[in-house]
Amino acid sequence: MTDGVELIPVREMHQFNEGALFDYLTENIDSFKGPLQISQFQGGQSNPTFLLKTPEREYVMRKKPPGNLLPSAHAVDREYKVISALKDTDVPVPQTFCLCEDDSIIGTAFYIMEKVEGRVLTAPALPGIDPEMRTAIYDSMNDALAKLHNVDIDSVGLSDFGRKGGYLARQVDRWSKQYRASQTHNLESMDNLIKWLPENIPDNDESGIVHGDYRLGNLILHPTEPRVLAVLDWELATIGHPLSDLAYNCMAYHFIHPINGGLVGVDLEKSGIPTEEAYIDAYCKRTGRDGIDNWEFYVAFSLFRITAIVQGVYKRGLDGNSSSVVGEEYAQYAKMVADLAWSQCEKQ
Repeated sequence: MTDGVELIPVREMHQFNEGALFDYLTENIDSFKGPLQISQFQGGQSNPTFLLKTPEREYVMRKKPPGNLLPSAHAVDREYKVISALKDTDVPVPQTFCLCEDDSIIGTAFYIMEKVEGRVLTAPALPGIDPEMRTAIYDSMNDALAKLHNVDIDSVGLSDFGRKGGYLARQVDRWSKQYRASQTHNLESMDNLIKWLPENIPDNDESGIVHGDYRLGNLILHPTEPRVLAVLDWELATIGHPLSDLAYNCMAYHFIHPINGGLVGVDLEKSGIPTEEAYIDAYCKRTGRDGIDNWEFYVAFSLFRITAIVQGVYKRGLDGNSSSVVGEEYAQYAKMVADLAWSQCEKQ
């Protein structure tokens, strides 16, 4: 079992025809031999994730959730495509086995990949780990992100994985509309951001493969070594601006996540965790950059995006469409992150 990830029986709402899955895997994976035991990974993934255990090896299945979905949501085919495309690069990804887009098998599309044994650590402060190990973990996380951004899109067959150029402008427009659609009260900072961000997009329009949710909790680390073995949860991956990925990866330096915590107030020198400046410098060396202009924009953009997401969760909770109870603290959380984002803009 991967450390830090809880396994539970398959939830009732996610149950499917296990016999049909067994037959499909027997026919489509050469190494597959039953019997098959299935359990579900606990957590908030929007694409339900399952452990498939056989006597000889373990596999992981990611599938679309049941029900009526937006056409572009829960795109497991895109996850499968990008992971498979990166297999011959130095980006650490799991081996993939098959993609099934036939809903008649288990009700929704799904794909199968290898089970990578290791640790999943979600708290950025890495409690209970010695400073030297923390330093090395952050360095490996930085290295894996740089390797991803150094991949040539065309050489790995991902030319059609998204639009090249204009990513930040499209994202600002998209999340502005998402926020407006779920707005429940006035946030002056968001109003300011929606006006300011489109007018201040940096000129260095770059295109690379971006993960979209690159953070410590989406990495599998070696069981004992401070080394990233696999990057997971590629649902938001596309062709985009690499620095948006880097800024999102640095969010722990800017605010305290209500569940995982953060690095605000942490004695970084004593902890062994690099400062944000040192982390950025390491990334720049690995990607051949002299430095990053307008860093505050990328941080503001990431905080703006998080605010829009949190506001959406809050609105769904008020409407009774959330899977969990969403309280007033979500509204306060959205305000806090939006204010932080606007404070970045005021620095420029």
